[in-house]
Amino acid sequence: MNNFIRIGTRSSALAVWQAKYVQNIIHSLGIKSELVLIDSKIDMELPLHELGTQGIFTTELDNALINKDISIAVHSMKDVPTNLPDGIVNVFMPERGPYQDVFVKKDSKNNYEKNIIVGTGSVRRKSQWLHKYPTHTTKNLRGNVPTRLKKLDDLEIDGIILAKAGLERLNLFGKNCEVLNWMVPAPAQGAIVVSALESETKLINELKKLNHNATSLCVKHEREFMKSLEGGCNSPIGAISKIVGNKILFKGCVTEKDGHMQIEIEKEFNIETLHVGIIAAKEIIKKGALKIIK
Repeated sequence: MNNFIRIGTRSSALAVWQAKYVQNIIHSLGIKSELVLIDSKIDMELPLHELGTQGIFTTELDNALINKDISIAVHSMKDVPTNLPDGIVNVFMPERGPYQDVFVKKDSKNNYEKNIIVGTGSVRRKSQWLHKYPTHTTKNLRGNVPTRLKKLDDLEIDGIILAKAGLERLNLFGKNCEVLNWMVPAPAQGAIVVSALESETKLINELKKLNHNATSLCVKHEREFMKSLEGGCNSPIGAISKIVGNKILFKGCVTEKDGHMQIEIEKEFNIETLHVGIIAAKEIIKKGALKIIK
């Protein structure tokens, strides 16, 4: 195996942080590397629903892998399609970061119980927020984390919803940030994944040593839940799986886009249970989840 590899990443500040984090982990194996920054069309100011869902964050890096311009690619796992392109495999996941969503307030002293305008580009976040606060208004907001924080100051909105992992990784989590423990996160939120060409068996076998098994197991359950519901990375689907002792605690939900209806499942499984996400999806489908998604 070549002891020098090229690590592909999007060029946003958060993506580069994630790539450097992976780079440091890989160095523990004695593998040297360099980062290769690849611009992505997703960084355009377009609503996600106009761009589609499957692979919109990963296509350029997938192409770079296939063309062998890079050796591995680093992604936010929640952005990776459940069906990967032919010839590409997910190799390992480091330990998961924070999975929660955060409400970033324009005024840290205001509790915003009255009608407010909330910025988010996520259908899931919008749906769950309107389910809890049906009299509030949401405004589409796109861009990387620093861009969205700047828009909070510039636009007539009262707050924005962001991932806690991104805020913490960029040292932007502050006193105006309220963790939304009631909001069910996107499947795999807070997790990072490294992908490579399936043919690079020596590299894959070496990098697999770095996998965090508990993270992989929980993310597997969440993504099975999403796939069983025929959802993508911008569907109104939330899921979180946690290991507590010898149990898997799973929570999932599907929410109407206007927030009117939300169907939830919260269940405990033995840690050895196979396909937790599929079992949970079947139960929530019986409650009418597919009607909401479609």
